[in-house]
Amino acid sequence: MIEAFCPQYSKVLRNGGFYMEILRVENLKKVYGSGENEVRALDGVSFSVEQGEFLAIIGPSGSGKSTLLHILGAVDIPTSGKVFMDSKEVFAQNEEELAIFRRRQVGLIYQFYNLIPVLDVQENITLPVLMDGRKVNNKRLREMIHLLRLEGRENHLPNQLSGGQQQRVSIGRALMNAPAIVLADEPTGNLDSKNSQEIMALLKESNKKFNQTLIMITHDENIALQADRIIAIEDGKITRDEVNKVEKSF
Repeated sequence: MIEAFCPQYSKVLRNGGFYMEILRVENLKKVYGSGENEVRALDGVSFSVEQGEFLAIIGPSGSGKSTLLHILGAVDIPTSGKVFMDSKEVFAQNEEELAIFRRRQVGLIYQFYNLIPVLDVQENITLPVLMDGRKVNNKRLREMIHLLRLEGRENHLPNQLSGGQQQRVSIGRALMNAPAIVLADEPTGNLDSKNSQEIMALLKESNKKFNQTLIMITHDENIALQADRIIAIEDGKITRDEVNKVEKSF
């Protein structure tokens, strides 16, 4: 069988291709402090994610979900355990390699947008590409502008946009480099219900259109129910890991 030669292929084909494991986490631990002051933010977390999967990670404040997200994006370093991205061990890389990894393999979407106020929509979206010293793919940029429904606003500054529009720009920035995974930290947490619905529809559309792997942190179970799969974390441990929809056919 193919899996015997290529263990990263986790499921058998659909439409002439393979479902491939894009991310694997093994016994991840993150400890702050020591002795009486020791806090185990993550305590032996293990799971894997398929390419193109939409995973929601839920849990109460202080459960460890944000710590997990930061480690997956190589923004933070685990105390122990391993993270593999596309079969490559992330934290076996040196600092320069990790910086490249963060720029090229991870797209980050934050609750508060984090746009550069003096850059317009197009400049904010293409910023990661330019910072990486690469040429902008104008075809992909046009696709992003269309997907984000930002036609006619390409030259607007962030303060000329609504909150929902600013979040769309931050999504475009995360997707522009075609990263291996997109990590979204409470992406609807700063929006009203209408804009929240629009942002979730946009994230699902990008997940489907580009087969973009999406991992989203949220405390809102109603938001999480829109994902393919839900992992619940409490006290740094996984307490639930379940498929949220009828399993995809292969």
